[in-house]
Amino acid sequence: MRPSDLQSFPAGFRWGVATAAYQIEGATTEGGRGVSIWDTFARTPGLVRNGETADIADDHYHRWQSDLDLMASLGIKHYRMSLAWPRLQPTGTGELNREGLAFYRELLTGMRDRGITPLVTLYHWDLPQTLEDAGGWANRETAHRFAEYASRVVSELGFLATDWITINEPWCVSFLGYERGAQAPGKKDTRLAVAAAHHTNLAHGLALAAIRMIDPNLRVSNSNLVTDLVPATDSPEDAAAVLRLDAMNNRIFLDPVYTGEYSAAVHELFDEFGLRDVVHEGDLELIGRPVDYVGLNHYQRIVVSADESAGYLGLTERPAEPATTSFGWSVVPDSLRSVLARVKRDYSDLPIYVTENGASYNDYADPNGEVNDPERVEFFSGYLAAAAAAIREGVNLQGYYAWSFLDNFEWAEGYSKRFGLVYVDYPTQVRTPKQSAYWYRQLIADHEAATAEAAASN
Repeated sequence: MRPSDLQSFPAGFRWGVATAAYQIEGATTEGGRGVSIWDTFARTPGLVRNGETADIADDHYHRWQSDLDLMASLGIKHYRMSLAWPRLQPTGTGELNREGLAFYRELLTGMRDRGITPLVTLYHWDLPQTLEDAGGWANRETAHRFAEYASRVVSELGFLATDWITINEPWCVSFLGYERGAQAPGKKDTRLAVAAAHHTNLAHGLALAAIRMIDPNLRVSNSNLVTDLVPATDSPEDAAAVLRLDAMNNRIFLDPVYTGEYSAAVHELFDEFGLRDVVHEGDLELIGRPVDYVGLNHYQRIVVSADESAGYLGLTERPAEPATTSFGWSVVPDSLRSVLARVKRDYSDLPIYVTENGASYNDYADPNGEVNDPERVEFFSGYLAAAAAAIREGVNLQGYYAWSFLDNFEWAEGYSKRFGLVYVDYPTQVRTPKQSAYWYRQLIADHEAATAEAAASN
């Protein structure tokens, strides 16, 4: 990345990394933890690649101290992590599990002791199975159970973390989980997905209100996956197809949080699947209450073509070229600049944090035990240059959390995809920082030095 790009990032910019509890912790039957929908999904034959589970994952539950030591040694001072709902509230209701609470209290205290600032996600997809048995996110009651959970957790742990995320990527929770069946709980019903979408939005609003009552000084938002969508051609049909996909991928979540309503485009697409039926009086006021920042996850640009034969959306989608990650996702750095500019233009001037951005590659340890990943270095360099361009255009970007700190359990793909800055050899649990980890450490140091020099010259 050019010096001019690095200098575009403001002093105090949060250079961080991110993980999720289910993907790294393991210990799924220890410490009083309950069963989650992902435990059930992963243990169902044929749903996860190679029949793999997260029962051990990165064994972070037992190795968190050395993992935090490694993070500190890499110069990383900001860490977005998540709490496992079934570890804290095994059935999704009632008193918190004291062993789970003690674990997270120790983890957050360990971060503080090492000078690492947490950004804590309350829900990263691991719904207690008991709640799913009662209807899951398609059941309105789950939103109220989430608010209760959030209230209990923040009452106990709020003194250890200032910054909180309610729900991560509600699009994945609802549409991948309840319409496409690609993720837990593996349902395939658009009406369930639409109900789940509204109820995750409502859960955010209810939790936000609950946290405000506990401590109005805590900083709270949610984290939405924002995908850059472009038409395949200049035809009006492809342009209209983009608007439909945008209503599903982005607007059904962004609109209510930042504008306090579902747009006409969202209603046009989803009212036939029950959207108006699940929205109760007062819901949108709750969902639209002011947040403190924008949490934005971004991975790729999608090319959209109209196709009347393709279901209610009437379109097909494919990754933009080049699609060179091991997931076959696009690598188009300008897509990050595009979604950052879009959020500022259409939704909010609040500080924005990129709470996830990264790429999977077929990493391996060479005979010397080193893991060279020049593709990931190039990816981060390009996307951060695009972020710098967005800042120069007026976007109030204040932080970037690389996904992910460790290689980990990649949901339905099992252990076949490696996103980490740190390579994990799963049989031995040995951690090896990749070339990209050292690159990121140097980037952080260079930015700190540049901002210190600028401050001294003023």
